[in-house]
Amino acid sequence: MTMMTTLTTQGVRRLRIRHVTRVSYAQAAVSSHNELRMTPLTLPGQTTLDARVTISPTAATWSYWDYWGTQVTGFDLMDPHADLTITASSLVETQPPGALPAAPTWPHIADETARTRLLEFAAATPRTTVPDELHDLARDAAAGLDPHETAIAVSSLIADRVTFLPGVTNVNTAPAEAWEQGAGVCQDIAHLTIAMLRGLGLPTRYVSGYLHPEREAELHRPVAGQSHAWVEYWAGDWCGYDPTNRTRADESHVVVGRGRDYDDVTPHKGVYRGVAGGPPEVTVEFTRVA
Repeated sequence: MTMMTTLTTQGVRRLRIRHVTRVSYAQAAVSSHNELRMTPLTLPGQTTLDARVTISPTAATWSYWDYWGTQVTGFDLMDPHADLTITASSLVETQPPGALPAAPTWPHIADETARTRLLEFAAATPRTTVPDELHDLARDAAAGLDPHETAIAVSSLIADRVTFLPGVTNVNTAPAEAWEQGAGVCQDIAHLTIAMLRGLGLPTRYVSGYLHPEREAELHRPVAGQSHAWVEYWAGDWCGYDPTNRTRADESHVVVGRGRDYDDVTPHKGVYRGVAGGPPEVTVEFTRVA
């Protein structure tokens, strides 16, 4: 996952992203069935100008939009194959975020949550469940604050405790475990933030995507990076915040999918018939072209 120290908004950006996943099997897989969530969305402030997914060995693909509004690419390989390479390429134009909406009252948020689909982003999931003592810490940090201030205060509480450190956790790490060991990746920090904000009555969703790793990127120079995760909380509208980097989500962030937690937006899910192999090799390359 990508870590940065500072970000600034500098106007419209156009980013080319190349996300490659390589899977090698201990023995040739008899068949495999896969679904991908690697295509950036077109949203206010973000326009996907081009996107394509290629598969090796060659396979026919199909696309659909899932319940959470993410574009899914599916494909099957029905012949034996020793390895699998997935290349997702996109060209995305992003803009700085607008002003935050006026902070609604907490009773207004509670009313909207109870009668709309916001309720889906208000309840704990297995990946966003934390002990009561963490909810108590969040309540203390947010005492007397409005929703925007609460999101920042809770995110700061978590960032002060959990150091970004790749390799110390995996996709199955519980958020409380990352808190206890004081280290994790952006996925862990996002899950902790979601858990604590939902515990305060603030609907919050998980965002999967990309973050350009250089604040001042030279045009047309490829830069190695990784996928990234942050959150959006609802305070009159959805507001993006990156707790790993203590900043609003801005034009350096590219949204691929949103959901209740990581399980709703996993970049690559699949099943195969064969002998278990090692973990996939993933590379992400960014090129700023404007």
